[in-house]
Amino acid sequence: MAQTAADSDRRLAVLAESLYLVNLMLAPGLAFLALAWLWLRHRHTAGPLARNHLSQTLGVSLLGGGILVVVIGLLLAFGNPASGEIWMWVVLYFTFVHSTLILLGVLGLVKAMNGEHFVYPLIGRPFTP
Repeated sequence: MAQTAADSDRRLAVLAESLYLVNLMLAPGLAFLALAWLWLRHRHTAGPLARNHLSQTLGVSLLGGGILVVVIGLLLAFGNPASGEIWMWVVLYFTFVHSTLILLGVLGLVKAMNGEHFVYPLIGRPFTP
């Protein structure tokens, strides 16, 4: 059975969303490099569905990771790292934001599997192709 362009586009979108989730849960950094390579390789040649998912996952990985690092850095810089209270806030913030990014990644994966476009709420709009 021949693979159509729409099937190839959907497979690439699913791969992008899967790498996004692997980056968050299993192999941070390694999966991000694979996602960045995938984006660099297909950013001009992919169909609209794959381009949407590739740009969303790479952009949200960069921005989401940056926000996590900056906010936790600010909490530690302006709080007392020797205090248990500041570490409670760091863990709560990280858990809340990280869990939200995972949940949205699962939603993006479902949309990719259904062949639908997806924009991550709040932080995904700037990465819409």
